[in-house]
Amino acid sequence: GGGHDEREQTLNQLLVEMDGFGENQGVIVIAATNRPDILDPALLRPGRFDRQVTVSYPDIDGREAILKVHAKRKPLGPDVDLRSIASQTVGFTGADLENLLNEAALLAARRKKKAITMPDIEEAAMKVLVGTEKKSHHMTERDKKITAYHEAGHAVTSYYLEHKDPVTHISIVPRGMAGGFTM
Repeated sequence: GGGHDEREQTLNQLLVEMDGFGENQGVIVIAATNRPDILDPALLRPGRFDRQVTVSYPDIDGREAILKVHAKRKPLGPDVDLRSIASQTVGFTGADLENLLNEAALLAARRKKKAITMPDIEEAAMKVLVGTEKKSHHMTERDKKITAYHEAGHAVTSYYLEHKDPVTHISIVPRGMAGGFTM
């Protein structure tokens, strides 16, 4: 289709431009992607994007530092512990952490609170991780039971796996695309 043709034309033009840079023109081209697996191999040939720097997810110290940056202009209650939040947000990117605090701020504002509290952050984390609670979705008793068994299976499996974070939440309340979740 047309979209594929445009993509090919854009890629070809980018390659032509990159090949046109002389050795001594002092031009450095930098690019970023979240999907290196789908890059055209022609982009990665020597003289093009031949050096790659992988930026992994932030560790606990990195997450805490990111949370501090995004919390600067937000009123936090005395119960908010950024280190604790950082320890519970393994796998979050900087954007995820920013979104988490923004969602918590919205929840606090809707509740007419002057400051964000830990319960606001915990509820926001659920929303960011597994989606909004579907209060209108009705589950039959049978579906609830099946979902409960399913989530219990996740919890038991997690308990016996080495190097796995402990389970902190189990729910059969539908959220996002999930009928339940275990965290």
